[in-house]
Amino acid sequence: MRRRPFLTSLPLALLAARTGAAVPDAAPLGVTHRALRFPADHGAHPDTHIEWWYVTGWLGAGAGQAGAPKPEFGFQVTFFRTRTGLAETSASRFAARQLVFAHVALTDLAAGAHGGGLMHDQRAAREGLGLVQTPAAAGSQVVQLRDWSLQRPTAATPDAATALRIAVRSDRFALTLDLAGTQPILLQGDAGYSQKGPDPRQASHYYSEPQLAVRGRVERAGAPVRDVRGRAWLDHEWSNELLPSEAVGWDWVGFNLLDGAALMAFRLRRADGSALWAGGSLRDAAGRLRVFGAGDVRFEPLRRWTSPRTQAAYPVEWTLATPAGRWRVVTLQDDQELDSRDSTGSVYWEGISALHDDAGSVAGYGYLELTGYSGKLRL
Repeated sequence: MRRRPFLTSLPLALLAARTGAAVPDAAPLGVTHRALRFPADHGAHPDTHIEWWYVTGWLGAGAGQAGAPKPEFGFQVTFFRTRTGLAETSASRFAARQLVFAHVALTDLAAGAHGGGLMHDQRAAREGLGLVQTPAAAGSQVVQLRDWSLQRPTAATPDAATALRIAVRSDRFALTLDLAGTQPILLQGDAGYSQKGPDPRQASHYYSEPQLAVRGRVERAGAPVRDVRGRAWLDHEWSNELLPSEAVGWDWVGFNLLDGAALMAFRLRRADGSALWAGGSLRDAAGRLRVFGAGDVRFEPLRRWTSPRTQAAYPVEWTLATPAGRWRVVTLQDDQELDSRDSTGSVYWEGISALHDDAGSVAGYGYLELTGYSGKLRL
């Protein structure tokens, strides 16, 4: 899901204020009801307004097997690209036609029991100054911002197994992770065309790569380097118009189940907390895919955590009901609020969580994302 309207609104508003340029309208650019093509669609789509490559997962010593112990770490690495619509015909290398942002976070669950378990960082730069790179349609596909990168080595065939490498180093932590595909790409919505509202302009192209096997190293300031294994989930999505005007935010989950299944669900919320639009999918361990329609998904909040910094109240436990089953979503650490006001201008909650089945057993691990609780997100 990972819908970021503020990535469009903030850069355009700031740049327009500085240059006097008009903010472009939301006319559709590069989202059509078409078949996705790989490896080309792993690359960037600069004719669309907003795009992200979003990886979340869980790590631990000896993790990665069904029935493994509870995760020791959760991690999130996200690169965003936004098309400003400004200086389209300018030949200047300083023209801010495309902006790139990156967010990274590491949740140390053991440290979180005593406070301070969440570490995060953020960056931003424009294309054209040698600071950033977005993936080409072929070859070694890399999204990079300074020394942070997510790389997909050259694929020999379109259906070649996924291979990704994450390299991130901040002041408090570093991640060096290799991700290997264990399942085919999961096309969300209608074969990768995902509605986020009744208007076709609110659609995106959206696919996921769940059940990625992870191996690598975690470094934390003042702590020994840890060799880790685990599971990850990648979302790649690109779109033009992001939210209906009535929406204030969204709730999203992506879970790798211990039996090999993959569950994604989302809803867009009105100001009164009711669902404006919803959707998702479940691909079971045998590969059978069930896509959820707009009326098929219900998020019912069970418990809220209030941030001591922003006073935003986030629902960190939920009942999630779909045609494919009913689950309970439970955060593994309450304080996973991310303050990204130095880059994208937003505050949101995003963190490692467990998925419980009707019997109360842990069915899987993944990420819960909550936006719009610290203030309405505006286009």
